Amino acid sequence: MLRTALRNVLAHKARLLMTVLAVMLGVAFVSGTLVFTDTLGNAFRNQSAKDFGKTAVVVQSPTVDSGSGHSATGLSAATLAKIQGAAGVENASGRVSGFAGVADTKGKLIGTGWANKGANFSPGKDGKDAAYDFTSGTGPTQAGQIALDKESARKGEYTVGETVRVATNGPVREFTLSGIFTTEDGEVNAGGSLVLFSTPVAQQLYLKPGLFHEINVTAAAGVSDDAVLADVKPLLPKGAEAETGTALADEQAKAIESGLGALNTTLLVFAGIALFVGVFLIANTFTMLVAQRTKELALMRAVGASRRQVKRSVILEAGLVGAVASVIGFGLGIGLAIGLKSGMDTFGAKIPAGPLQVEPLSVVAAFTVGVLITILAAWLPARRAAKIPPVAAMSAVHATATTKSLVVRNSIGALITLAGAAGIVAGAAQGGENGRMIIGGGAFFSLIGVIVLIPLLSRPMIALIHPLLRKFFGVSGKLAGQNAVRNPRRTGATASALAIGLTLVTGLTVLGVTLGQAIDRSTTSNIKADYLVTMASGDNLDRSAVTALSKAKGAEAVSAQQAFFLTVKGEERAASAVDPASLEQVFSLKTLEGSLKTLGDGQLAVAEKTAEKQGWKAGDTVPVSFTKETVNAKPEHRKLTIGAIYEDNEVVSPYILSQDLVAPYDTTPDIREVWIAMDGGETSANEQALVTALGDNPGMNIMDKQDIRNLFGGMINTLLNIMYGLLAMALIIAVLGVVNTLAMSVFERQQEIGMLRAIGLDRGKVKRMIRLEAVVISLFGAVIGVALGTFLAWAVGETLKNSIPEYALVIPWERIGIFLLLAGVVGILASLWPARSAARLNMLTAIKTE
Repeated sequence: MLRTALRNVLAHKARLLMTVLAVMLGVAFVSGTLVFTDTLGNAFRNQSAKDFGKTAVVVQSPTVDSGSGHSATGLSAATLAKIQGAAGVENASGRVSGFAGVADTKGKLIGTGWANKGANFSPGKDGKDAAYDFTSGTGPTQAGQIALDKESARKGEYTVGETVRVATNGPVREFTLSGIFTTEDGEVNAGGSLVLFSTPVAQQLYLKPGLFHEINVTAAAGVSDDAVLADVKPLLPKGAEAETGTALADEQAKAIESGLGALNTTLLVFAGIALFVGVFLIANTFTMLVAQRTKELALMRAVGASRRQVKRSVILEAGLVGAVASVIGFGLGIGLAIGLKSGMDTFGAKIPAGPLQVEPLSVVAAFTVGVLITILAAWLPARRAAKIPPVAAMSAVHATATTKSLVVRNSIGALITLAGAAGIVAGAAQGGENGRMIIGGGAFFSLIGVIVLIPLLSRPMIALIHPLLRKFFGVSGKLAGQNAVRNPRRTGATASALAIGLTLVTGLTVLGVTLGQAIDRSTTSNIKADYLVTMASGDNLDRSAVTALSKAKGAEAVSAQQAFFLTVKGEERAASAVDPASLEQVFSLKTLEGSLKTLGDGQLAVAEKTAEKQGWKAGDTVPVSFTKETVNAKPEHRKLTIGAIYEDNEVVSPYILSQDLVAPYDTTPDIREVWIAMDGGETSANEQALVTALGDNPGMNIMDKQDIRNLFGGMINTLLNIMYGLLAMALIIAVLGVVNTLAMSVFERQQEIGMLRAIGLDRGKVKRMIRLEAVVISLFGAVIGVALGTFLAWAVGETLKNSIPEYALVIPWERIGIFLLLAGVVGILASLWPARSAARLNMLTAIKTE
């Protein structure tokens, strides 16, 4: 049977080509994902080890809970001196860091914003800092000096002695470049930049004079890290923490693995979708092969082969196909991983250097998936082949499904579909996260049910367009419609692959467009400001930036929105601290009760849904707690009066307070946004006035109204594009399924096509018949997918509408029209090879074919 299986694979290699391609693409996706994430994990783990390679112990500053979250209080110079004098310590250096960046030759920020860092140069007795190797010049020791990492200096074309404009979270400052260095800093190696300041300047910028965020300790020769840790711990102030460099590297490695685990899971989910779609192609291929080899299989049964042997032969063929496809797919997967790594570097998201990591688990997983998927998909066709009696098989070319089997199939499919649909509706009614979980289960069963039912649906749905095919395409259209429903199971299996892909694409599109428009309506209806200023790094803005913006020419209102955490009824809640005088000049908040002007009197404003949930109304008093930014500070309990209740929106938090009210409790305010209303609105002159006020700071983003809309809604479009890209593999496999079905159908119908040619159907009409058949099948699958995807999007949207202001379901008809048009184009492209093959058949040879 092994020789028979091998002979059959070689004899039908052309017909198995699409199966090989489908499995190969799925395995490439899986293996590429595993190799890529393993490579990333190994690179970042090695980088973590390098970061702490020379560090025995790291001492971290005590933190306090404040209105802005957790903030460092700092380690004093006295603590640093004590640690430097401890036994077993060779050297201890105080470190302080924050955001800093420099511009390239075009004035754009070098690096990725979040990876742009400023730190202090901390020389030892020899005048060198062990963390940095200078290739030219020296480290900054004076207030007006900085040093740059080598790559940033190259990109900005900076040389030692030049003046460099440095972006911080305030207006730009100018420094003289004293030196250029190399470093093992992970963020720099990931494409960021590093600016070194003298220690007093860095402390002034990022903490307070005389204080450090952390102290890095190196051990004397022959002293272990644990011994140094034991010597250092008794010297620490209350609240400070110390760990060995090895322990911190391990913690970073675990955090990296956790983050990559989420990426790995996401990519594997989409790889699973692609393989699931591939199952239909594989099952269709082996079903058609079994049907075409009915007499051959019957002869094997007649000469003594048992049912088990016939079944095993078909499964063995599938295993051989899966193994070959897995070998090719694994090679492509490694190439995909290399391409992804290079692509990240190209787009600026550099990862630390390191070798490609091919773990044994990745190899085993890829081959197991490839072979198992192929065998499982071929199991039903193999079972059908084994059940055909020799006499019945010898007397008929094709064994048709019995009425009983079709009734059972359709009944089961209907029950599963109804159960899934009921689950989706129940989840939509339930709402919230629990509702979405129920919808997920219902969606799974609905999809399975529709796949089971799709052969039954094919006849009535295709019958609807049959008159149009006859009217516009004549005999070719008539034959195409008949061919499409001749074998409903085959048509259904082919259409199912497209339906799955279009269900996901349509569902994501409808939901994405709906959410995007809801957010857009919410932002445009609630924002009066002309401009928004934020840090490119996402860090907080310094108060000096707010002051500079308020002095900009044409600035009518400047309102800094300060993030703050307020304790209400024992639970921490997000709040916005604002300037009451300018709030209503930059925002158009719909007040339902009271007045926002009461914020100036020290009162509180609460969002509508929060007030309803708590049973509050304007005039009620609310018990709240504030905590000062000092170690072991006790919460201060107060009662605030609700002065206003406003409609929920996307631009402010559910609680609003005056900045004056929170100032005593938040001495380092977390200002992430500054909103500005300008005299004359949006003009190039007004925008330039803001740029000038900030000193042309490349580290700050100045956004107009369109940029603001993109900021709030752009992420949804980005996510949609990523999802489209990840689903592309599944759609490619679905297209291969159409090609495969048509090609094998042409092979089966050689005699019929020859007869049609003989009675006058020319080559052009034969091609048109095959193309129309492909278009009909593709559109059938697309319509099923669009309908199911829209239904799912509606259900998920119902669970979100209470948490998203201005939510209303939007059906993007133009995009759905494009999807259907593309499905038709896919059908035409998929039919090119089969149609050409059919048209080129020699009619006499075809007529003689059995």
